[in-house]
Amino acid sequence: MKLCMIGTGYVGLVSGVCFSDLGNTVICVDNDENKIKDLNNGKIPIYEPGLEEVLKKNYKQKRLTFTSDIKSAVNKSDIIFICVGTPTKKGGNSANLKYVFNAANQIAKYINKHKIVVTKSTVPIGTGDILENIFKTKKKNKFVDVVSNPEFLREGEAIRDFIYPDRVVVGTNNFKINKTLKSLYLPIIKKTSRYVSTNRRGAELIKYASNAFLATKISFINELANLCEKASIDIKDISIGMGLDQRIGERFLRAGPAYGGSCFPKDTRALLDTTKKYNVKLSIVDSVVKSNEDRKKLLIKKTSNILNKKIYNKKITFLGVTFKPNTDDMREASSIPMIKFLSKKGAIIKYYDPTGFKNELSKFKNVFFSKSVNNACEKADLVIIHTEWNEFKLLNFKKLVNKKNINVFDLRNIYSPYKMKKKGINYHSIGRKLI
Repeated sequence: MKLCMIGTGYVGLVSGVCFSDLGNTVICVDNDENKIKDLNNGKIPIYEPGLEEVLKKNYKQKRLTFTSDIKSAVNKSDIIFICVGTPTKKGGNSANLKYVFNAANQIAKYINKHKIVVTKSTVPIGTGDILENIFKTKKKNKFVDVVSNPEFLREGEAIRDFIYPDRVVVGTNNFKINKTLKSLYLPIIKKTSRYVSTNRRGAELIKYASNAFLATKISFINELANLCEKASIDIKDISIGMGLDQRIGERFLRAGPAYGGSCFPKDTRALLDTTKKYNVKLSIVDSVVKSNEDRKKLLIKKTSNILNKKIYNKKITFLGVTFKPNTDDMREASSIPMIKFLSKKGAIIKYYDPTGFKNELSKFKNVFFSKSVNNACEKADLVIIHTEWNEFKLLNFKKLVNKKNINVFDLRNIYSPYKMKKKGINYHSIGRKLI
């Protein structure tokens, strides 16, 4: 099939590359000329394992192209995917849909025959209805069928999630269009995954509901970790004992920092904002959002306590600063408020992350990027393991820090408290306290 992906961010680029790898002809469109230039040179703007190799293969075979010419891309395609960002509006909680509406207006401007317009962007209930009205206003509604097809790609696992999805959700009441979309996804839905057909509003809500539920699991286990620390219980035992119940499942039951990234924070807030429109309360989701914000403050307080509230001139190391491993995404990462606080208190902060220097941290005083774990940890008063990159799982802290008094705050519970104690390291973790 001939596909157009409007937006070459995380969703658009990964989806476009993977669709081309299934044998489709895909045109990826973006108004950022520099990004298009880089993509045409095989350089990807995001960190996603395996993506560059798949991109180059399909680009070479001419199934995948990149352009800023949206008119040409729309005219050459049968199915047009809107894959632009929907960030939180400044000063509020609602999703900013201006990029979605801009894309729809551009499509309406150039469309001249029937197309299927698919929203892959995460959008609130009823957004598809608004898009239909845009095409109706432009007198192009007879050319367009608007479909909701939310994505469920995890950063760092996106290619695998696309090829082996838990489910493919398509929202449309048009039987013919539904058949076309099912045909598009046939190569991957054959592989034991499920194809879910619902109406358009149902598909829009499935995405928000899924993210809100996963965020709830994270906040739930984090709050239980607080109890475990007080009661001398290992939260890992609780996670295993709960997760083995198939009704609950083990995923997203790992205690640690507050959830972050491009989806959970903004989508939980946007879902709460949507409830105002329908005069409905989602008290559980409301509590989850509050709990997650409290989590950030709690981690800051724990860090301060480890240092006996004597932070000025202390050398503090962060190992990993992204919100999760296998991504360079810093959006809503817990490291940001922690580093901001420590910087204001006069600490000297070094950080090492496999994905390199972070502009988000450059605005804080006395914060320095290290090119290696060794350089970052040397003579540190406190080492904070923020992100569970594989290269942090077998470190010799005595050798790295090279001083008598070693403090490690393991936000990911990578190490054994008992083994660390035997080595004479002052070890602090999440939801685990030695009796």
